[in-house]
Amino acid sequence: MKYSLILAALVATAASGSALAADPAAAAQKAGCMACHAMDKKLVGPAFKDVAAKYKGQGDAVAKLSDKVRKGGAGVWGPIPMPPNAAEKISDGDLKDVVGWILKG
Repeated sequence: MKYSLILAALVATAASGSALAADPAAAAQKAGCMACHAMDKKLVGPAFKDVAAKYKGQGDAVAKLSDKVRKGGAGVWGPIPMPPNAAEKISDGDLKDVVGWILKG
């Protein structure tokens, strides 16, 4: 019985599209992040590997970067500003997953 409940919970979670089934790379692509960013080279914005290096070891990096993505920003990586990205463009859950993926390098 115990295993049936666990299996049912896992199936329900996967079917709901939760973080267990999330693909951060696909979410980043869908949200338009890859139009300005790449994993290993600077495009309009910084390379994700450079972001990961800059914020390595900072315990609040996910929250800090998620806030920056939501509100937009300028001046940290150069003169071109990053526009704000509303929840309609990328959900809070997907945003957290994408930022965590970026920080893992």
